[in-house]
Amino acid sequence: MAMVVGMFMAILDIQIVASSIAQIQSGIAASADEATWVQTSYLVAEVVMIPLSGWLSRVFSTRWLFFVSAASFTLASALCAMSWSIESMIVFRALQGFLGGAMIPTVFTTSFTLFPPKRQPSVSVLIGLVATMAPTLGPTLGGWLTESTSWHWLFLVNIVPGALVAVTVLLFARREPMRLDMLRGFDLTGIVLVALFLGTLQYVLEEGNRNDWLNDRTISVLTTVTVIAGIGFLWRELTAHHPVVDLRAFSDSNFAVGCFYSFVIGVGLYGSVYIVPLFLGQVRGYSALEIGIAMMVTGAFQFLSAPLAGNLIRFLDPRMMLGIGLALFGGGLWLNSALTSDWGYWEMFLPQAVRGLSLMFCFVPINTVALGHLPPERVPNASGLYNLMRNLGGAVGLAAINTALTHRIDHHMLRLSERLTAARGNATAMVESLTSRFDPTLGSGADLVALKTLWQLTRREALTLAFSDVMMMMAGVFAISLLLLPLLQPVARGGGGGGEH
Repeated sequence: MAMVVGMFMAILDIQIVASSIAQIQSGIAASADEATWVQTSYLVAEVVMIPLSGWLSRVFSTRWLFFVSAASFTLASALCAMSWSIESMIVFRALQGFLGGAMIPTVFTTSFTLFPPKRQPSVSVLIGLVATMAPTLGPTLGGWLTESTSWHWLFLVNIVPGALVAVTVLLFARREPMRLDMLRGFDLTGIVLVALFLGTLQYVLEEGNRNDWLNDRTISVLTTVTVIAGIGFLWRELTAHHPVVDLRAFSDSNFAVGCFYSFVIGVGLYGSVYIVPLFLGQVRGYSALEIGIAMMVTGAFQFLSAPLAGNLIRFLDPRMMLGIGLALFGGGLWLNSALTSDWGYWEMFLPQAVRGLSLMFCFVPINTVALGHLPPERVPNASGLYNLMRNLGGAVGLAAINTALTHRIDHHMLRLSERLTAARGNATAMVESLTSRFDPTLGSGADLVALKTLWQLTRREALTLAFSDVMMMMAGVFAISLLLLPLLQPVARGGGGGGEH
């Protein structure tokens, strides 16, 4: 339980600042572009740590790795709250993400090595609920803390639970022998290459759309570094005697396909948590708290579906359950594609309820399918790769969403503008109607105000159509992903920790 709480904090902190960037920006006197690094620095650092956690847990034991990770994450959280500039905030957030990143895959490892197969369903439900609830609750909790107290509490809220988690794990976690002999001739080249590859990849994905991708010199240089480091990383880890990241886990077909589905779930989970608040804020003008209340629907239905998913996994083929979950999630996104600029809480209710219901149907079986097929000694490394794929799915998904939004907004603005000409009687009548509503003393200024109002209305509708297009594209990803289900091999129901050996 203590480890699950630690994982919740680490995942929550990805999104907890999402709705409070503006307040942090003013608090540390940063520009809008600089403030985005409050989130980006955490993500980059966390993505680098996740695949390293398997090797670190074998060297120092799960107990000591988790204790150090939880304690240092708590200390870094306190330092974030005391940040005095954007530079200090970026450094402390990077430390927080890197040091806390080990807690996420370590929980998955423990669940498949500590508990017997008959306990796996309930453990998978708990872990799945926490891992998917945290991104959903992040913006809500962050918005509430910022509005009711100050942005400092986004980080201070971690201190007490973080300390309790660290102490509890140190006292009660299973004591395993350290394998410090693995430090002899350890794969330093592999560590450097994985850090360079994942760090630059995350940066390119986060900043690419904002800087016009390869038209920006920094992005083009870092893309080249990403490609070279990625090829070097693959070569090194496949040829090293003691690789820091054992890529041979992908030789298991269930694990490889399971990682693909983890990637797809990352696209949907992080993408929907990003795009729905963006629509409600930009089109409907909702406050952070109002957005949080609207987003709670997903979390509520996710919570309600947990017992159902836990019971079904005992009797239903995990592959069938995963197919139902993916179809439901894609269906929830498709329902959102009927978006109009009038949509609010109640219009969003059904699509969000369907997605919330589906998350546990996706997460519980995919854990079993991906990790339940492997021998216990391969689970620590594999869980790091499995969790990495979900985070990469989120990063790639957000980059694709932002790029698609930019292009689709321009496309719809062009199409709508073509219809708003003097030759169109409806457009002329609307301008005249708007002009008559403004103060007659403005004279010709009233016409300009009317035209500006018409442009704002056009922009709002173009935004709405672009959001609708992106929802449909995401639904398409889930529909196409169903085609790979036949590649999965049977796994013992409710089992884990090496279904075949």
